Amino acid sequence: MTLQANQNLSLGADYQQVAAKFRPIFQRIADGALEREKTRTLPYEPIQWLKQAGFGAIRVPTAFGGDGVSQKQLFQLLIELAKADSNVAQALRGHFAFVEDRLTARKTQSQDLWFQRFVQGEIVGNAWTEIGKVEIGDVVTRVTENPQGQLVVNGQKYYSTGTIFADWIDLFAWDETTNQHVIAAVPTQVPGIQVVDDWNGFGQKTTGSGTLTIQQVDISRDHILPFEERFKYQTAFYQVVHLATLAGIAQSAVEAFTQEVRKRTRIFSHGNADLVRDDAQILQVIGKASAQAYAAEAIALRTAEALDSAYISHFQNDAAADQQANERAELESSQGQVVISELVLNLTTELFNALGASASTTEKQLDRFWRNARVVSSHNPLIYKQKVIGDWVVNQAPLPYVWQIGNSPAAKKHEIAA
Repeated sequence: MTLQANQNLSLGADYQQVAAKFRPIFQRIADGALEREKTRTLPYEPIQWLKQAGFGAIRVPTAFGGDGVSQKQLFQLLIELAKADSNVAQALRGHFAFVEDRLTARKTQSQDLWFQRFVQGEIVGNAWTEIGKVEIGDVVTRVTENPQGQLVVNGQKYYSTGTIFADWIDLFAWDETTNQHVIAAVPTQVPGIQVVDDWNGFGQKTTGSGTLTIQQVDISRDHILPFEERFKYQTAFYQVVHLATLAGIAQSAVEAFTQEVRKRTRIFSHGNADLVRDDAQILQVIGKASAQAYAAEAIALRTAEALDSAYISHFQNDAAADQQANERAELESSQGQVVISELVLNLTTELFNALGASASTTEKQLDRFWRNARVVSSHNPLIYKQKVIGDWVVNQAPLPYVWQIGNSPAAKKHEIAA
């Protein structure tokens, strides 16, 4: 059987057929998005709708009950979802990354149980980052063995995006029993798990990105996954989720401002037409923003093609081609981030030139597009991405596939000296 015909892999589906299952749900999500934004209401119901419809299993191969979509198709769907509500799309970021890891792990290990869980509607939240006095390179969350010989997990995470809605946690930890970094797959509905919605960012307010506390939670060895076996293109994958979210924000912003322009009756005495919708300069603002949104989507989907190449190369016995595919995925996702972030931040600001001061009312929440885009764009510093790209182009310096954030040892020395 050829690779392209292998139903055990996720190489693509009829996009319109798959999308048709979810578009009515996307519309329901969009209908309530503004109210959730105003009241800071977490999207429990919208995510439940998606779970029940099988959205979390769209990447699962058809042989195991999923839709078998390609990554390009996955991100196209995430753009549609992000247009409806960018918070919901980001809340599922950790889930689809964990699914991707299970897809690549299937090359050497059966993933039937995980695929079954995804098809049944179970989703996974993300919990990797620690804050406070944690030094860079260290991780406080630990897997240990208690006196009874049972493995247990303890720790605390912030930015635990989506975990508050999830059935499982993709938890980054240090396993003291094997002395290695691991992913602990921890169920959320067990004693010792506490998730608090204390995310206080000015954008992406309802992604469930607050604090997770894990206290003496039992875990079995088969739910502890060595981090070194994580899928190679994970950093690129996480970044392209952000790109899809930004593209969706851009489309939603253009649509919202276009509606405002269409119905606006107030004009300025020094304007260019009797109706705002006929004013050439206003049309120019909308036109440019529309073009920027188009470019954002096109670039995001192009980067997703690079991810598909990395996925396929994983199942082919060619180490050099696999390395090249992963390099391409990392490079293109970085290049896409630099350009898309600037496009969307610009258009969500410049669109206000199409309206008057009334556009700033909190009732309309038109500022949410810039706020959300600004927060999404801040996850991975653009200046460092630009440097990494330049170092690759000029010096062929290796691309950083995995990176961390934490307290600097130099800062600690400075405190002691002071």
